[in-house]
Amino acid sequence: MSKSLSGSNPKNQLSGWASTLINIFFVIYSALCILPLLLILSVSFSDEQSVMTHGYRFMPENFNLAAYRFLMKDISQIVHSYGISLTVTVIGTILSVIIIALYAYPISRNNFPQAKYFTFFVFLTMLISGGLVPWYLVYVQMLELKDTLWALIMPLIMSAFWVLIMRTFFKETVPEAVLESAKIDGAGELRIFIRIVLPLSLPVLATVALFQTLTYWNDWFLSLMFITDNHNISVQYFLYKMMVNIQYLSSNPNAMAEITRAGGMINFPSETVRMAMVVVGVGPIVFAYPFFQKYFIRGLTVGSVKG
Repeated sequence: MSKSLSGSNPKNQLSGWASTLINIFFVIYSALCILPLLLILSVSFSDEQSVMTHGYRFMPENFNLAAYRFLMKDISQIVHSYGISLTVTVIGTILSVIIIALYAYPISRNNFPQAKYFTFFVFLTMLISGGLVPWYLVYVQMLELKDTLWALIMPLIMSAFWVLIMRTFFKETVPEAVLESAKIDGAGELRIFIRIVLPLSLPVLATVALFQTLTYWNDWFLSLMFITDNHNISVQYFLYKMMVNIQYLSSNPNAMAEITRAGGMINFPSETVRMAMVVVGVGPIVFAYPFFQKYFIRGLTVGSVKG
């Protein structure tokens, strides 16, 4: 009997060729994700003239730091904008996860009479929008958040999509019997939520936190809409403004001639500096992702298997 068991394959085990094909697919997919980043990094360290002559290459033909030296001319503003982005990202992500969890938990409970109503209400916001002008007036005139850090936090703090995802996780993964047992022992709803539900929901909490972190870090539109000076702009918006200026100078020979006449840079690093901006802007997220990876992979399977 032991021989037959050892010789038989489990039902869910893949055959050798299928496993090889899957591995090849993910190797190719991973390469397609990594190679563009390597190309961007290589071009950012290349000489502007060689890039314009020979195009983009994975190995710099002439190693050059002109693009980064150009960015360092505004190092004080970049550092300040980095601080703004980090502050907004950390505070916004924490508040966002808390508020989404507090909304998703009640509508996941079967004994909450208005669960269907509040679920439909949050789902409706995914289909209907009030428009850009009312959205702007609410934050500027009603809440008076213009030129404040809260203007970069509040508009992104709630996500209907992640409310529904977290509701599904609470409903299908957290055992109802455990919650009923805790209630019989005298625990209140808040204590059940903090001591039982949240520890069992780390995968979905980390998944939501990761995507909200990406949303806050990559946002530049809110700085464009609500910030009128350079003091509170995010690093993404600062790099966006710099890129627009570079595009204008690159397409305007007269402006470039004036800069050169005034003692500016003769070889303006227009292409390489764009790639250097990408490296500067994407850096923290690349280092942050590995800390979420374990929970992120588990969180992707939310609702896919019902035990």
